[in-house]
Amino acid sequence: MKDEVEKALAKIKPSLQADGGDVELVEVTEGGVIKVKLTGSCHGCPMSQITLKMGIEKILKEEVPGVKEVVAV
Repeated sequence: MKDEVEKALAKIKPSLQADGGDVELVEVTEGGVIKVKLTGSCHGCPMSQITLKMGIEKILKEEVPGVKEVVAV
């Protein structure tokens, strides 16, 4: 599952990088929880939770079977 998550994140990264941010994969748990770290302008941004849940989590759930949740660490 980790390889599939990394491939999906690679599709998301350009749009985050266009706004000065980025996302790094930290861990993929056996329970389907994806832990990521938001960096650059995404770190500390008031909209980061919306980006995380409505953007990153939504896309990962669509592209990678077994993803239950995406959390920022």
